[in-house]
Amino acid sequence: MQSDQSHELATGMSEEDSKEKMKNQKADRKKKKLKEKLLKEASKADNRGVCYLSRIPPHMDHVRLRQILCQFGELGRIYLAPEDPEAQVHRKKAGGFRGQLFSEGWVEFAKKRVAKRVADMLNGEQIGGKKKSSIYYDIWNIKYLTKFKWDDLTEEIAYKSAIREQKLNMVLSAAKREKDFYLSKVEKSRAMTEIDARMEKKRKIQEESGSNAEAGPVFPQRVIRQFRQKKSIKNETSQSKPGLSTDVLASVFGGS
Repeated sequence: MQSDQSHELATGMSEEDSKEKMKNQKADRKKKKLKEKLLKEASKADNRGVCYLSRIPPHMDHVRLRQILCQFGELGRIYLAPEDPEAQVHRKKAGGFRGQLFSEGWVEFAKKRVAKRVADMLNGEQIGGKKKSSIYYDIWNIKYLTKFKWDDLTEEIAYKSAIREQKLNMVLSAAKREKDFYLSKVEKSRAMTEIDARMEKKRKIQEESGSNAEAGPVFPQRVIRQFRQKKSIKNETSQSKPGLSTDVLASVFGGS
């Protein structure tokens, strides 16, 4: 009887061990697949090339840019930096193009050699296309960025946005301090005005009653600072300027 129980316990333990072992093997296979996938993505990222466009023609967006550049090779991500909002407002007020313009852009190619070839081939050349197109006569300003990855661009954008947010917080905090200081001074001035009004009212009541026996506490008179002003200097140049004598004027304008 005891041998049968021990045998059942041993078989139960072996089944649990086998299940645990199978779970571990599955987890190891998943980790291995994930690692291979990450290595494959890293190798692809190392093979990608990024080109920089220093000028984006008007009426061009990322969709149109992709349509033009996709004929030279496989494209990845495209980022176009919007223009300065102040410049956009100024252009719209002046009656210019009212759409969205972009100041610069980055294009990612799937292969470095394709990115280099496209940059060397297109830089300084006319965009072309249909003659009715608004960008037909524009010139490509494109350059291949050596050892530049898309992660570098995202880090730069995040850094610039963090700096902009920090500056905005500083401006808002300074404005809040100025507002609090102004409100505190306004409240203080209101309190002083009310004190002066109460004192003046009390003084008038005492003068009318003519009894100064039970005079209340005497508050110090409000001090109004007066600063000595410098006297303005008179312009005496016109007085000191020598003039023509009457004899000379008479000889010029008078008769013979």
